[in-house]
Amino acid sequence: MSENVTRPTTVDPLRYVADIEHDGRRADAETMLELMGRVTGWAPRMWGPSIIGYGRYRYRLASGKESESLATGFSPRAANLVVYIVPGYDDLDLELARLGKHRIGKSCLYVKRLADIDLDVLETIVRRGLDSLRQHHDVAGE
Repeated sequence: MSENVTRPTTVDPLRYVADIEHDGRRADAETMLELMGRVTGWAPRMWGPSIIGYGRYRYRLASGKESESLATGFSPRAANLVVYIVPGYDDLDLELARLGKHRIGKSCLYVKRLADIDLDVLETIVRRGLDSLRQHHDVAGE
């Protein structure tokens, strides 16, 4: 297994969001900046070219090497807003049922726009994801 290529950068996440051309995607990203900051208590940091991450955690690869990744975050992509719930969605069936229109991947929650979902439920999902991550890893803020 190769080392994580998504690493923190020096790009300012506030500038990144301000530069989003599509008004709706920019507004959703601004809302997510506020929501994620409130839920985590951490400052945002760019991870790679398009992920706005909060916190970090260390993990061990199968090779024995250690690496780190963002604890949670989001990416305002053209097709979907992607929210990263690193440990996945075990034990979140009730919350996902109440969330609204979405799709999930292993650690990704995809929504077209925030107006399609319940933001209070999203906050619960992010909190529970961080709580789950903390059960298995040391998680630190920025």
